Amino acid sequence: MPAKHNRREALKTMLAGTAALGASSMTAAYAGENAANVKFKGNINHSVCQWCYNFISLEELCKHVKKIGFSAIDLIAPKDWPMLQQYGIYSSMCYHGGKVSLVDGFNNKDFHDQLVKDYEEVIPLMVKAGYKDVICFSGNRRGMDDETGLKNCAEGLKRILPLAEKNGITIQMELLNSKVDHKDYMCDRTAWGVELCKRTGSENFKLLYDIYHMQIDEGDVIHTIREYHPYIGHYHTAGVPGRHELNEKQELNYPAIMQAIVDTGFKGYVAQEFIPTGEDNKAKIAALKQAVKICDV
Repeated sequence: MPAKHNRREALKTMLAGTAALGASSMTAAYAGENAANVKFKGNINHSVCQWCYNFISLEELCKHVKKIGFSAIDLIAPKDWPMLQQYGIYSSMCYHGGKVSLVDGFNNKDFHDQLVKDYEEVIPLMVKAGYKDVICFSGNRRGMDDETGLKNCAEGLKRILPLAEKNGITIQMELLNSKVDHKDYMCDRTAWGVELCKRTGSENFKLLYDIYHMQIDEGDVIHTIREYHPYIGHYHTAGVPGRHELNEKQELNYPAIMQAIVDTGFKGYVAQEFIPTGEDNKAKIAALKQAVKICDV
């Protein structure tokens, strides 16, 4: 996947301007665009990341989400919450309203003051809107060692966690791979993120476990979920390799992974974050419907 298609670039555009799966048992059963809406089992709370569908308007995405039969969208900033509310859709993972950067994060004290300001502004807005989760990032290493990064992140996060705790908001740091998509990103291993959770000492700080990213950087996905699930507050999906559809062309067994998540007692959201490759918008929306069906265990 060319770098121009990754979330870092999508973020800039959005905020500036507004294991293998068996084909017979997985894909064929779910691919029909004209099939009835998905009848969900109720074990997984489904969502989708807006940036992956930025080839259509947010309003169009809201309509498709409702038609498929779920009611949440990830990675939405305050300016777009009214659109979600118009369609009865929940913002399952919020951005703050300032500059969102994957590379300039809590591991660098130079960014702490601005980050604190951004989160102090968005948390009251989330409370008013009824939202509970907001994303954050470690930032890139730039030569920094793990221990310094942990200390700096904990120091910065502790400045905003009392406000989050007071208001029932969970701040979630995303685990991203540093091998393919986000070179030099610091929070690229689950164990590092878990250690940060322990150092913050707060139940209102969790990890956003991105299955795609962690398969690339460390693998052993199901074991990791079982071992570290108390520290995980949210999940993202995509096929490996390529970050595309959850089909027979990629290596992860998503039904087994979803069952492992359900078995931990997880009650949060699982958001689709794959880049659809269909020839037209109809095929790309069908891929979203297929993915949520595959993940509904």
